[in-house]
Amino acid sequence: MACLLETPIRMSVLSEVTASSRHYVDRLFDPDPQKVLQGVIDMKNAVIGNNKQKANLIVLGAVPRLLYLLQQETSSTELKTECAVVLGSLAMGTENNVKSLLDCHIIPALLQGLLSPDLKFIEACLRCLRTIFTSPVTPEELLYTDATVIPHLMALLSRSRYTQEYICQIFSHCCKGPDHQTILFNHGAVQNIAHLLTSVSYKVRMQALKCFSVLAFENPQVSMTLVNVLVDGELLPQIFVKMLQRDKPIEMQLTSAKCLTYMCRAGAIRTDDNSIVLKTLPCLVRMCSKERLLEERVEGAETLAYLIEPDVELQRIASITDHLIAMLADYFKYPSSVSAITDIKRLDHDLKHAHELRQAAFKLYASLGANDEDIRKKIIETENMMDRIVTGLSESSVKVRLAAVRCLHSLSRSVQQLRTSFQDHAVWKPLMKVLQNAPDEILVVASSMLCNLLLEFSPSKEPILESGAVELLCGLTQSENPALRVNGIWALMNMAFQAEQKIKADILRSLSTEQLFRLLSDSDLNVLMKTLGLLRNLLSTRPHIDKIMSTHGKQIMQAVTFILEGEHNIEVKEQTLCILANIADGTTAKELIMTNDDILQKIKYYMGHSHVKLQLAAMFCISNLIWNEEEGSQERQDKLRDMGIVDILHKLSQSPDSNLCDKAKTALQQYLA
Repeated sequence: MACLLETPIRMSVLSEVTASSRHYVDRLFDPDPQKVLQGVIDMKNAVIGNNKQKANLIVLGAVPRLLYLLQQETSSTELKTECAVVLGSLAMGTENNVKSLLDCHIIPALLQGLLSPDLKFIEACLRCLRTIFTSPVTPEELLYTDATVIPHLMALLSRSRYTQEYICQIFSHCCKGPDHQTILFNHGAVQNIAHLLTSVSYKVRMQALKCFSVLAFENPQVSMTLVNVLVDGELLPQIFVKMLQRDKPIEMQLTSAKCLTYMCRAGAIRTDDNSIVLKTLPCLVRMCSKERLLEERVEGAETLAYLIEPDVELQRIASITDHLIAMLADYFKYPSSVSAITDIKRLDHDLKHAHELRQAAFKLYASLGANDEDIRKKIIETENMMDRIVTGLSESSVKVRLAAVRCLHSLSRSVQQLRTSFQDHAVWKPLMKVLQNAPDEILVVASSMLCNLLLEFSPSKEPILESGAVELLCGLTQSENPALRVNGIWALMNMAFQAEQKIKADILRSLSTEQLFRLLSDSDLNVLMKTLGLLRNLLSTRPHIDKIMSTHGKQIMQAVTFILEGEHNIEVKEQTLCILANIADGTTAKELIMTNDDILQKIKYYMGHSHVKLQLAAMFCISNLIWNEEEGSQERQDKLRDMGIVDILHKLSQSPDSNLCDKAKTALQQYLA
C-alpha cells in the first residue's frame, strides 16, 4: 500500500506487532457497519497515549482503510467522525506517523470532510488537521493548494468555539511570510478573527491573538489596518494593552506584546506611544527575569531586541528598566548548580535548550548597544561579558555564533571599546577564526565587524594584517553574495587608509587588476562605491601615488575612463574625479593625465557640468595639474590654456557657489604668479 513504511522498518516493527493490533485492522473490513464502528471505537481507546500501538496500526495499513471509511458516502456520520478522531490520535504520535499520514493524502480527505453539514464531524476533521499542520514535517503550502479552502475555513469560524480555536491555530501555524499574510488578509482574516479576542473561551482568545501576531509581523498593510479595528467599541491596540497586564496568563502577555511590537516595527504605532513605552517594553523586560520559564525568557528577550533595534530612545529606556543589562547576565549561568528546578523533566529540557538563552541574550545586548556609547560601556563592564562573547564565537550552535558575532559587531561601533576592551581580549583572533569557515549569514556580520577593526585608530589593525587578512578579504570580493563583496572591499578600503606602501602593494597584488575591473562593473552600487573608495585610499600620498601609477597606471586610467563614460550617478562620478585629482597630485603620475587628451577633455566637460559637486571635483584635478611650485607646471598650464580651461575658470570665478568661486580664483592665481 502506498503509505506503508519502508520494508526494513516494517519488518522490525512487524516482529513486535501483536495479534491484537492485527485484530483491530481486520475489524475495519467487517461487512457489518455496526461492527466496523465498534472496531474503530475500540481502536481509538487502544491508541490513546500508546505510541507503539499507533506505529503498529500504521504499519498494518489502518490509515488507508480509515481514510476510505471517512470518505465513503455510505458511512454513517458517527463512523466518519470516529475515523477522524482515530486519525487525529495517530497524528499525535511521532513525526514519522505524521509523514505516513501525509503520504496517504490525508489532508485533501479531511478538507473534503469540512464540506459536511455535521458539526461534530467538522470539528473532528479540524482537530486532526490542526494536529497535522502544527507538526514541523507538514508543508504549510498544503493549506493554500486549493483556493477554495481559506474562504471555507473563514466561513466555518462562526460555527463553534472549537472551530474557532482549531482554525485560528491552523492559520497561525501556516502563515509563513508575506504571501500567506496577503492571502489570509484578502479573505477577511482581520474582520473574521477580531471579535474572537472577546470570546468567553481562553483558548479561542489565545489562538486569535497568535493569529494577529503572525499576520502583523513585518507587514505594514496588516498593521495599519489593525490599528483602526474596533471590537465592541474598543480599538484593537487597546485590547492588546489590556491583554498584557500582569494579571493575565504569561502566554497572553507575551503574545499581545508581540502584536504591539510588530505593529510598531511595521510603522503603525509610534515608538514614543504610551502603549509601547509604558506597556509593551516593561512587559517584555519582565519576561526576562529569572522567575520566568526558559522559553518565556528567550521569547521575551528576542521580542524586546526586535522592538528596540532601530530606536535609540527605546534602547535607552530598556537599558535602565529593572536592571535589564545585569538581568541578562543570568542568561549565561543557566541552569546553575543551585538551580531551583526540582522537576527532573524540566531540568533535562532546559539543559538541552540553554543555548537558546545565550542566543537571546546576545541578540538583546546587540540591540541595546546599537547606538549609545554609555550603554555599550555598561554591557562590556557586565561580569565577564567579553569572555562570554568570545566563547560564543566558537559554540557549536550556528545561531549562537551568529548572535555572538552580531553582539560584537554592535559593540565594535565604539571607538573607545575598539581601543580598550577589544584589544585587551584580542577579539580579532576568534573573529579571524570565524571568518575562515562559516555560513554566509555569519560571514556577512563577521566581515562587517572586521571593517570596524581595520579602522586606522584600531589597535587590532596590525595583528589582523599579519594574520593573512588581505587574502581572506580579497577572497570575499569574489563571493556570489553582494553583502560579502561589499564588506570585503570595504574592509580593504579601511585597510588602505593611510597605510604603508607595502600594505597597499599587497592589496593590489592579491586583488589583481582583473578583479578590480570586475568590481568596478559590479551591478551592486555599494560594491562600486567602496571599490572607488579603495582606489582613492590606495592613491594617496605622493610617493605611493607615483609608485602605484608606475606599475598599474595604464589599468587604473582605463578604469577611470570606463567609469566616467558609463551611466553612473553623481556620487560615482564624483568619487572617480577625486581619484583623478589624487593622480594629478603625484609627481610623475600627473603625466599620465597630461598625455591623455581623452581624460583632459572629460575633466573640462565636468568643469562645466550642471552639478556643483562634479565641478568642484574637476577643479581639484585642474588645481593639482597647474600648481606653480611643481616642475613642468608652465608646460601644463600652457596646454590647459590652449584647451580653453582658463576661460572656464574665469566663468567659474563668477559662480554663485562660494566654494566653487574661491577654488576658481585660487586656480587663476597660479596663472598670474
